[in-house]
Amino acid sequence: MGLRVEVIETTELGDRSYVAHDGRVAVVVDPQRDIDRVEDVLARLGVVCELVVETHIHNDYVTGGHALAQRTGARYLVAAADDVTFERDPVTDGDERTVGSMLVRVLATPGHTDHHLSYVISSPGTPPAVFTGGSLLFGSVGRTDLVDPARTEELTRAQYRSARRLAEELDDDASVHPTHGFGSFCSTGSATGGDASTIERERRRNDALTEPDEDTFVARLIANLTAYPAYYAHMGARNRQGPDAPDLSDPRPVDAAELRARIDAGEWVVDLRDRTAYAAEHVAGTVGIALGTQFSTYLGWLIPWGTPLTVIGRTEQDVRAAQRQLVRIGIDRLAGASVGTPADLAEPDALRTYPTATFADLAASPDAVVLDVRREDERAAGHIPGSGHLPLHSLLTRLDEVPAGPLWVHCAAGFRASIAASLLARAGHEVVLVDDDYANAVASGLATG
Repeated sequence: MGLRVEVIETTELGDRSYVAHDGRVAVVVDPQRDIDRVEDVLARLGVVCELVVETHIHNDYVTGGHALAQRTGARYLVAAADDVTFERDPVTDGDERTVGSMLVRVLATPGHTDHHLSYVISSPGTPPAVFTGGSLLFGSVGRTDLVDPARTEELTRAQYRSARRLAEELDDDASVHPTHGFGSFCSTGSATGGDASTIERERRRNDALTEPDEDTFVARLIANLTAYPAYYAHMGARNRQGPDAPDLSDPRPVDAAELRARIDAGEWVVDLRDRTAYAAEHVAGTVGIALGTQFSTYLGWLIPWGTPLTVIGRTEQDVRAAQRQLVRIGIDRLAGASVGTPADLAEPDALRTYPTATFADLAASPDAVVLDVRREDERAAGHIPGSGHLPLHSLLTRLDEVPAGPLWVHCAAGFRASIAASLLARAGHEVVLVDDDYANAVASGLATG
């Protein structure tokens, strides 16, 4: 049968896990925390997991590698130099392992982390596959400022050399399988996403391979680094402890009276409905973060770590979907959940609303106080003259800088502005959510960029 690779997408975090197999046995690469998805793939393929491998100690999610290895009895490959508290099969550059007809070869590719590894898996009759983690991505490489900002230049140089090592040592037909680069904040540069790539294709398009001058590459990559989610600070330590499988059982139901008590106590109660529904009516004191592909990233970025979290969903299925996203970033158990409409969960005097608008509406309101909640790099590329600027990720620590009066809140497309509007309303501000694409502000002459 030769080598086959199954992709397990985690679109919410912009990552991929992989099951490489020969029809009988499998190697699982960088599994996410909710390992039931991996087990479903193994069962569907009818293969046995004999090896679980980590390319690095992850910063953007809690790994499922340790739990999967424990459950299946597979060997668990982790870099020998990584300081972990669990037993594993420690590997280093040049090590090899045989699994069925597959040969797994370890290559040291530091840069994204100090001890980052790539794995080349080959089987007779088919081209090899290289699993590159946060090293060689589609079109670019993983970011290099997560280990220690003071070492960013050093690690960027290592990243450049690692990418070029892969290109030099592997043949054109080797398929490339990165973990990051599909929307993850662990990627940088011009990562292109896409479904597939090869070493030959990356030689033609990858930033690290098309730029012959290391200094130029380093300067450009560092200049393109942007803010990343605050929850990343907790992931490395958690992953070094060997996380157990998550508890995905239903959270405890919370009725209207208890929901109100939790809000009054200052706990986070997050409404999962879409931003238009939230603006039209919501329970006072809640935070609106729509359930979708960016839900866990921004909730994890904003919530004070360790704060009890209760969610409100339209359905139990929404609650379960939110819970699955959250365990991936280390929020293991919800304090509870409520299901229903705002009117089901609060008295009429505890319901709130705020208006939504477009950039055309804003253009027709010349005296409006505008608050831009995009990142600094987005702001630098263009903005509405006279607008205030507080990036969403710093809003809660800078509420004392919020301008007075009714605020028209915008971002690039409405999602981040909707979260900011809910946080500002929770803090007592009068808000208008600009639920529109920033390109419309530019097209109307309202903004630059």
